[in-house]
Parts: sequence; structure tokens; C-alpha cells
Amino acid sequence: MEEKPSAPEEVSAPEKLEESDWKERLTPEQYRILRQAGTERPNGDVYHQFKDQGAGKYFCAGCGTMLFSSEHKFDSRCGWPSFWDPAAIDSIETRTDMSLGMKRVEVVCANCKGHLGHLFEGEGFDTPTDQRFCINGTVLTFVPDEK
Repeated sequence: MEEKPSAPEEVSAPEKLEESDWKERLTPEQYRILRQAGTERPNGDVYHQFKDQGAGKYFCAGCGTMLFSSEHKFDSRCGWPSFWDPAAIDSIETRTDMSLGMKRVEVVCANCKGHLGHLFEGEGFDTPTDQRFCINGTVLTFVPDEK
């Protein structure tokens, strides 16, 4: 019998974790994205898996905080998972990102401060918020809803 995925255990004090702890908790790719503000390649396997996932919730792979719900996901055809709203307003934080010579809005996990992706607004998508949270799927843990 296959074990059903469950919500990951939330890390209550991630600020106390050393870099060696993060490296132990995360895969090398998750570490590069969450802890070093990296980006996964667009249109990769993770993106195609995301498109096929049904109803469920998305948690931070670093600390277990619930970040997004499938109720807010949409296909923006950008090559990365897209959501029009977080699961809870206090689950994410935004910061100004001036890297790459342009001004962007970085999205981080409010609990562990791990880099998730970027927020774009005013792109004209037919969503209630006209926002696109463009998130690296590698740093999300998907837990399907119970049937």
C-alpha cells in the first residue's frame, strides 16, 4: 500500500539553523534556490509535474510552511509554477530585488526567509488579482488533498 504524502513538519526556529543544517535538510538544487536565491531552468520536469498536479497544497521545502494552494494556481505558460495569490498573506514576504540590473519583487518564505521566486503585476492574466507569483517548483512540496 502506497503511503499518502502529508504536510511536512514545520521548522519553528529556522533562523537558528546553520548553513550546514540547511545543506543537510535540502537537496543541492533546493539549497541553491532557497538559500542562494537561485532559479531553476524554465519548462523542466518540475514544471510539467506541477501542471499535472490536482487539488492540494504547496509547502516550503525548507521549513514546511504552507505557501500556496492549487485553488490559486494557473498556467501562465512562463515555464515556472504560477499562482495568483498565496495561501495566506503572512506566509510569504516580498522584497525589492535589484539583481540582473532591473527592479523586481522577490518572494520569500516568511518563516525561513528562503527565496521562492518573483512577483509580477499588471500582465493582464485573467485572474482575480492580476498578479503572478512565479515560483521555483523545486522548493515546493506538494501535498494532494484527501479525496
